[in-house]
Amino acid sequence: MPKFYVMILFDDLNLATPVAKAISDMGFEKPTPIQAEVYSPILSGKDLVGIAQTGTGKTFAYILPLLRDLKFSKEIHPKILILVPTRELVLQVVEQVKSLIEYMNVRVLGVYGGANINTQKTAVAEGCDILVATPGRLYDLIISGSIVLKLVKKLVIDVVDVMLDLGFLFQLTNIFDHLPERRQNLMFSATMTEEIDALIDDFFITPIKISIALSGTPLENIEQSVYQVPNFYTKANLLASLLADKNSYTKVLVFVDSKKNADRLFTTLEEEFGSEMGIIHSNKSQNFRIRSVKEFDSGKNRILIATDVIARGLDLDKISHVVSFDVPVYPENYMHRIGRTGRAEEAGRSILFYTEMEEAPKDAVEKLMDYQIPTIEFPEGVEVSQDLIPAERPEVFEKNPNRNFKKVETGPAFHEKKDKNKKTNQGGSYLRKKKIYKKPQTRGDKNFNRRNKKK
Repeated sequence: MPKFYVMILFDDLNLATPVAKAISDMGFEKPTPIQAEVYSPILSGKDLVGIAQTGTGKTFAYILPLLRDLKFSKEIHPKILILVPTRELVLQVVEQVKSLIEYMNVRVLGVYGGANINTQKTAVAEGCDILVATPGRLYDLIISGSIVLKLVKKLVIDVVDVMLDLGFLFQLTNIFDHLPERRQNLMFSATMTEEIDALIDDFFITPIKISIALSGTPLENIEQSVYQVPNFYTKANLLASLLADKNSYTKVLVFVDSKKNADRLFTTLEEEFGSEMGIIHSNKSQNFRIRSVKEFDSGKNRILIATDVIARGLDLDKISHVVSFDVPVYPENYMHRIGRTGRAEEAGRSILFYTEMEEAPKDAVEKLMDYQIPTIEFPEGVEVSQDLIPAERPEVFEKNPNRNFKKVETGPAFHEKKDKNKKTNQGGSYLRKKKIYKKPQTRGDKNFNRRNKKK
């Protein structure tokens, strides 16, 4: 890390006095690299794209300069719009904004799907200065006429890579149509993709690009290790063995690749750790998800099982261990996972489980980081399960019983057909009459022809 980052303090950033006081109350003295790097460019009013790893303080990075010139207003319509991909992130960003505006007369509001839209319409009608929203719910409120974005001067799109992964491109482009053309665009992400580049080209004006700790760079304060494990239920046994050490594993975030496997793991561990374990994924209700995150963050629950999309961007303090129960399909997601621990320059630990089937994606993760994760021998005391989940069972191909069937040649019938069965299809009476029909002898008088026919 460059030396000049250590030298910068929040006092050097010329923060608004109320914001500086709030920062002091929280006990922060120096900004993270991304916070220090983007502060002045955002104040300049130029479009900006910030690329920084999970856990580097991106949220404060854009909120601090945006609050610098935000004044009291009686206007109902928002001046700052912050878009995030999930409900949990809306709640988190709203809380962080509230912590910074404690000494300011500024209003912040969050809207998201899964909650009563009529209640949110009422809240929007009361007015806000900063609006934090998920694209889907915001678009619904725009279409219903409940929200007007004509006064928005600052647009922030946070965790944009997840937003596009969730299929919000349609809502994003339609939201842009309802925003003023003259505005400042800010985008923050942990990764860059072709989709993000296309979005920047379409809607940003010569943006400043700032990259800090690019995805793929392992965080120096995180100790990583890996176990090779035969199958899902053996992984569960190994995880249970590790979690039994409550003194070391004080706050554990467990990542699982799918909702189905997350539920399966929770059910497997529920008898032993149910009273100190929570779970979040997109099939859970909004209240359940909020409660699970709060109970884990507050320390009431020691263990939280989560899928990648739900846990992205969540600011959870003092996580002792991140356990990747499986290897993510996309190597970048491994970086997002381990970024949940070792935050604010604290020491963190990351543990990865992988099976023989997951060896290729594990190699891709190590190639991305240019780092070989140290392997730990599988503990002797942990039971190796013989049970397999459906995805681990070998495919069974049934042989087609008719494939080698030999066709038996049949001969003629052993008796002569009866006379009635020897008849052939001659067509209907119309066709039989048609065969004996003859054209008129002449083309003259019809009566003359008829008389000749009778003779």
